[in-house]
Amino acid sequence: MEQVELSPGGPRLSRIVAGAWRLAAWNWSAQERLRWIEGCIDLGVTSFDHADIYGSYTAEGLFGEALALRPALRESMQLVSKVGIKLVSPNRPGHRVHCYDTSAAHIEATVNTSLAELRTDHLDLLLIHRPDPLMDATEVAATFERLRGAGKVRHFGVSNFTPAQFELLHSRFPLCTNQIELSPLHRAPLEDGTLEQCQRLRVKPMIWSPLAGGALFTSTEPAAERVRAALQTIARRRGSAPASVAHAWLLRLPSQPLPVVGSRRIEALREAAAALALRLDAEEWTDIWQAATGHEVA
Repeated sequence: MEQVELSPGGPRLSRIVAGAWRLAAWNWSAQERLRWIEGCIDLGVTSFDHADIYGSYTAEGLFGEALALRPALRESMQLVSKVGIKLVSPNRPGHRVHCYDTSAAHIEATVNTSLAELRTDHLDLLLIHRPDPLMDATEVAATFERLRGAGKVRHFGVSNFTPAQFELLHSRFPLCTNQIELSPLHRAPLEDGTLEQCQRLRVKPMIWSPLAGGALFTSTEPAAERVRAALQTIARRRGSAPASVAHAWLLRLPSQPLPVVGSRRIEALREAAAALALRLDAEEWTDIWQAATGHEVA
């Protein structure tokens, strides 16, 4: 699988990214987690997406524990993490309220903890997890500069930011991605200027929940059922899996997004990887769009 540059001079990530947010829920041994990591890398999925809060602050440690069984794998992977959400959790007894925190102190402390948990000396990419109404863009930019200067983080971006929020922080410090939710069942970035901004700035977005959290294949909502039927029709015609068609729908976008696949099943990652060889034409792409919206293109 090819690796792509997220932005000019930015990090190179695998076009499909493995999401580790459910890692704690899988209840695997360290050896089982290592086999999953190795299975991803064998497919060419070398980039792993984390956040400090995943698994109520346990997922990064579980990943690091597995990586410690074969530490040389660190040279073959790219580690992404996120910062800026504070959860009320037994693992963080000092947190009184679920809130956002993009202060310099919180960002730097979280990065230090993530490095220790993941058992690495640097993150390839750090994202601000959610927009913070109290974010001081100048302070965040200065914090990014310190982390980069210390060699702890090599590149920076954001997650779930609107175009205006992205523009503000980008005006202070060059960002290399915006990780956003996008699927046929969540199409807001197709309409709110997010993807146009990515194209204008030559910044490739990362996509979380590319299969709508599985709802594309499990939900009985009318939109999900219509999309599922469209995916199945195209899959039969193309000799592909419906999940591959769903990923191909995203990969067809000219902003060149990177789907984050958060599945314990290597087969799910294989289906996502297969989408790289499946280019939908404009009519196929529109079939899925119309199924999702329930009406024809105006």
